[in-house]
Amino acid sequence: MPKEKTVYTCQQCGYQSRKWLGRCPDCGAWNSLVEEREDSTLSAAALARGLGGASGKGAKAKIAPTRYEQVPSQDDARLSSGIAELDRVLGGGIVPGSLLLIGGDPGIGKSTLLLQMAAGLSAAGERVLYVSGEESERQIKLRGDRLGLRPGDLHLLPETCLERVWEVVTDLKPTLIVVDSVQTAYSERLDSAPGSVSQVRETAGQCLLIAKQQGIPIFLIGHVTKDGVLAGPKTLEHIVDTVIYFEGERHHNHRLIRATKNRFGATNELGLFEMTGAGLVPVSNPSALFLEQRPVGVAGSVVVACMEGTRPMLVELQALVSSSKYGTGRRTVEGVEPNRVALLIAMLEKRAGLHMLGDDVFVNVAGGLTLAEPAADLGIVAALASSFRNTAVDPTTVVFGEVGLAGEVRATSQPAMRLREVAAMGFARVVMPAGNVPGLEWPDGLEVIGVRSVLEALDVLF
Repeated sequence: MPKEKTVYTCQQCGYQSRKWLGRCPDCGAWNSLVEEREDSTLSAAALARGLGGASGKGAKAKIAPTRYEQVPSQDDARLSSGIAELDRVLGGGIVPGSLLLIGGDPGIGKSTLLLQMAAGLSAAGERVLYVSGEESERQIKLRGDRLGLRPGDLHLLPETCLERVWEVVTDLKPTLIVVDSVQTAYSERLDSAPGSVSQVRETAGQCLLIAKQQGIPIFLIGHVTKDGVLAGPKTLEHIVDTVIYFEGERHHNHRLIRATKNRFGATNELGLFEMTGAGLVPVSNPSALFLEQRPVGVAGSVVVACMEGTRPMLVELQALVSSSKYGTGRRTVEGVEPNRVALLIAMLEKRAGLHMLGDDVFVNVAGGLTLAEPAADLGIVAALASSFRNTAVDPTTVVFGEVGLAGEVRATSQPAMRLREVAAMGFARVVMPAGNVPGLEWPDGLEVIGVRSVLEALDVLF
C-alpha cells in the first residue's frame, strides 16, 4: 500500500513546505505549520462535477464567449436586505449570485445583523436558509424572540458538513443563504480539521461555485484574529465578492460597518447602527449621535465636517496639550492617523510659532469613529491650538480643510454637502478652504469664511 504523502501548511498564509518549520518563511508566523495530506486537495473539474457542473462520464460542457452588449444588466436585479445601512454599504442591495464575507470581533453583532436581515427577507416572501455551525435551532430561536423578530419562510439548519448542506439547498431552493461561520464548516473531501487553511479555502470555493451556478447570494460570517484581521488564508478575501468589517468599541452602543472590498459598489461607504435591546437599529442621523454629549465652551473641542462615502457627518475632535516633566513629549492619538498628527504639530511649531514638541499631546475623535480623509486636518490644527492657548472655539463654528506642510489650507471635495449638513444641525459659521468658496452656494443664515493659510484660520477662530 503506497505511503500517504503529507505537506505542512501555514495556517496564516497558506504557505506549504515538505518539512516542518518553526517559523513560516512567507508571513513570519511562529508555530503555524500544520501537517496535512497532500492529496486532500481536489481539482476544480472534479469539484464542479460534484456540485452539479458537468454530468455524465467524461462529459465536458461546451462553452462559448458572450458579447458584452448581450449580457443583461444586474442593477435592477438587486435584492434589498431590508436594512438601509447595510444596503448603503453593499452599493444599493444584494446582487444575485454574490459571495459576501462579514468579519468582526466576537460579540460585536455579526450574527444578530444577519439574523435580522434573514428574518426581514423571509417576512417579505423570500425563502432564506440560515446554516449555523456554532448554535442550535433553539439558541437561534431564543435570540430571535429576544429581538422580537417575526420571520416568514426562514429555515434553520445546524450543520457543518458542506455536502449535507448542499443536499438541503438542492431540495429547498432558497433565494439567500447565511453560513455562520466559515471557520466551522468543513468538507468530507478533505481530512484536515475545520478552520484549517485547506478547509477554509475549500469552503469558500464550494460556496463560490454554488453562488455563481445557481445565482444564490451567500453570506459568510468569518472570525478575526487577535490582530483584528480575518482568520484563515488571505485567499479567502480574494475569493469572495465583498468583504465587510464590523467596527465598534465594546463600551459604545453604536456599531460601524465598512466594505474593504466590493465588486458591486464603492468601498468608502459607512453604515452606522445602534445596539439596543431590539437588536441593531440603523442610525439615520449620525451627526446628532456623535454630537449628543459634546461639551460647550471647553478648550480643545472642535466640530469637524467630514465625508464618509456619500454621507456628510459632523464629529467632535478633542485635543489636550499639557506640559511634560520630561524632555520628550508623549503622543497619544485615537481615531486619526498618528503620523498625520505629528506632521501637523511640527507644522504649527514652524509656521505658527506654537511650541508644543516638548509637551504631551492627546488627540481623540469622540464616539470611537475613525477619520481617514485629509479634510479633518484643519480641525486637528484648531483643536491643538485651542488646547495650547486654553481658549475655546466658538461652539457654533464648524471647520474643515486639508492642511499642507507649508501651512496652506487646500480645497476639499464635496463642500456643498458638508455645508448643508452644517446648516441642518443648527451651526451658524463655517471656516473652510478659500479655494472652495468661489461658485459655491450655501444655505441662508450660514456664515462661510474662506481661509488660505493656518495663520488666517487661527486669526478667525481666536
